[in-house]
Amino acid sequence: MTSRPPLPPFNRQTAAQKVQAAEDAWNTRDPHKVALAYTEDSVWRNRDRFITGRDAIVEFLTEKWQRELDYSLRKELWAFDGDHIAVRFQYECHDADGQWWRSYGNELWEFAENGLMARREASINDVRIAEGDRRIFGPRPEAEHGVPFPLR
Repeated sequence: MTSRPPLPPFNRQTAAQKVQAAEDAWNTRDPHKVALAYTEDSVWRNRDRFITGRDAIVEFLTEKWQRELDYSLRKELWAFDGDHIAVRFQYECHDADGQWWRSYGNELWEFAENGLMARREASINDVRIAEGDRRIFGPRPEAEHGVPFPLR
């Protein structure tokens, strides 16, 4: 059985490590790498889509990052309890027409004993932004790990 530390039950430090690891992985925009953090039968709700299993996760993320160009993400620990973590996040990307977007969201995560995510529920809203209003550029520098980001 594959293990992905830190393992539940989480404390503030290990929950924050899990959140930063997820942010770092998603910022690679590598669907295969990202999918390895989830159980083989992981269940997702992402906006209005329901996804089950790693193969479906890879397919979803491949499509996502073909549409959401120059994607860059920030996640922040919101709450944790046992094998559950809640995060808020923001990401920016542009579409094929060059329109920039900032997406705001919340995720609820549930982990298996081996530290792989078994369930992910994401609620996300998109806001058009001008390129000059961007504030998320590439992966977060290590000195900014854990630093809260603004609401707007």
